[in-house]
Amino acid sequence: MSKTDLIFSGMVFETFIIIIAIIVLVLAFLKLKEKKQKLTFYLFIIFLFMTISIIFTWLSKVLQLYSGLDYLVDDLVPDPETITSWFLLRITEFRFSFVFLMIAIFFSYILKVNLFAKGYNNLHRIIVILYGTIGIGYIFFVFFKGELLFDLIAFLIVSFYMFVIYFPFMKSCFSASKAVEQSVYKRAFYSLVVMGLSFILILVCQSIDRILIIVLDIFGYTPFYFAGWTFAIIALIGAYLGYIRPKSKE
Repeated sequence: MSKTDLIFSGMVFETFIIIIAIIVLVLAFLKLKEKKQKLTFYLFIIFLFMTISIIFTWLSKVLQLYSGLDYLVDDLVPDPETITSWFLLRITEFRFSFVFLMIAIFFSYILKVNLFAKGYNNLHRIIVILYGTIGIGYIFFVFFKGELLFDLIAFLIVSFYMFVIYFPFMKSCFSASKAVEQSVYKRAFYSLVVMGLSFILILVCQSIDRILIIVLDIFGYTPFYFAGWTFAIIALIGAYLGYIRPKSKE
């Protein structure tokens, strides 16, 4: 397949994911209106920023295919270094997607604290905020057009943040599922375990895809790219089935 065909296939694939994400987001909003609970609000915010992140990855492909700007497609074409190119290049290189993903991860940390802890551990909170702030700073400002290594580092920054937040989150959800007897509550906690694991695997797969691009000197869109976004679908549907659907009580 040509480079254009690969980008187009990625755009189409992400279109379906966005449709599913928006459906789940609307259902989450309806559940929020019904329950008006803080935890439901945090879950809705997580889905909102995750959906925005996916939309920006889709927009990166739209820009490469239809903007007519050579510097967005060809690494050999220099950056015109305008305000417009600053934003467009960071869209096409997924930097905006990463930022919204980092915000979603931070709200996942807040959700975990409110679900399982009596209050914030001040040291943990400082580390989470500091890492997120430095990570977002790197994602936005450490950028060199065509240098894939810096893109890989950005992937790894987000992946590590995702892991250190969601792994304890998953452990807590799994332990909580064992401590309750009602099937509705068990299903809710299991769904959050599936959501957390799937979100981690999104970044793991995308990072592997990026590593293969560098090592094999290929354009990308390996099976790991499609696997990563497949986990996004699993995460969204899993959370909906157990937590957001109308019969859920928690």
